[in-house]
Amino acid sequence: MKYLEQVHHDLPHHHPHGHSHNVAPIYNKTPQDKSSPWDPLNDPAFNNRRDQSYVRNVKPHNANQAKLMEALADNSMVLAVGPAGTGKTYLAVTAAVEALESGSVDRIVLSRPAIEAGESIGFLPGDLQEKMAPYLRPLYDALNDRLGGKKLKQYLADGMIEIAPIGYMRGRTLNNAFVVIDEAQNCTYVQLKMLLTRLGWHSTMVLTGDPEQSDLLSGMSGLAQIADKLEKVSGVAVVRLTPQDVVRHPLVASMLGVL
Repeated sequence: MKYLEQVHHDLPHHHPHGHSHNVAPIYNKTPQDKSSPWDPLNDPAFNNRRDQSYVRNVKPHNANQAKLMEALADNSMVLAVGPAGTGKTYLAVTAAVEALESGSVDRIVLSRPAIEAGESIGFLPGDLQEKMAPYLRPLYDALNDRLGGKKLKQYLADGMIEIAPIGYMRGRTLNNAFVVIDEAQNCTYVQLKMLLTRLGWHSTMVLTGDPEQSDLLSGMSGLAQIADKLEKVSGVAVVRLTPQDVVRHPLVASMLGVL
C-alpha cells in the first residue's frame, strides 16, 4: 500500500496496520426494551467467550472492500458510504482495534445518532453508557469479535473504548484517537460538519452510513452532500460500496435491488 505524504489541514495521519485482514458476518441486533437496557459489561455472552483477538484474519471479499481497507490505512478521514451488509462498520472497527492494539492511538471513540429512539437519550434509563449501548450493539458485536469479551470489558472499564453521543462531541478535540461514527446517514449536514471538525492530532475518523436508509425527514440527512464535497479534498477518502458488495445472505443484495 502506498501511504499519503500529506494530510488535509496538515494533520499527521495514522496508519493502523500490522495484521492481515476476512470479513466476518455483521450481526445487527434490535435494541432491547428500554426498561432493561443492554449492557455490554454484564452480557453473559461476553463473559463466557474466550479472548480470541485476531483469531480471524480479515481479508476483503471484493474490490471495494479492498479499497476501503486501503483507505483506512492511508487516510486520517474516511467516509464509507453504501448499503447494509457491505462490511463498512466491521472494517472500520477492525482498523480501530488494530490501531489501539499497536499503540498507534490511545483510545477508540464510538458514536452514532440515536434517532431510532424518537426521543432524547436523557429520558432513557441508566448512565450514559447504558443509554447508548443498545444503539451501538453492531459496533460492540464487531469489537467483541476482534477483541474477545474479556478484553473488551477491560477496555470499556478503563476508558480505552469510549462511548460519545453525537450531542456530546461539540467543543471537543479528539487527539490520539480512532473515531468511528456509525449510521452517519442519520446526522444532519450541520451535525456532520461539527463532527468532522473534532479531528485532532494523531487521530483517524471514519464515518459509515447509507444515504438511502436515513431515518430523518427527506432532505435532512447531510451524508450524501458531505461525501460529495469531501471527495475533492486531499487526505480524505470517500469509498462508495454497492449492493454487489453485500457479504450477508445473497437475498440481502437481491432485496436491496427491488426495495
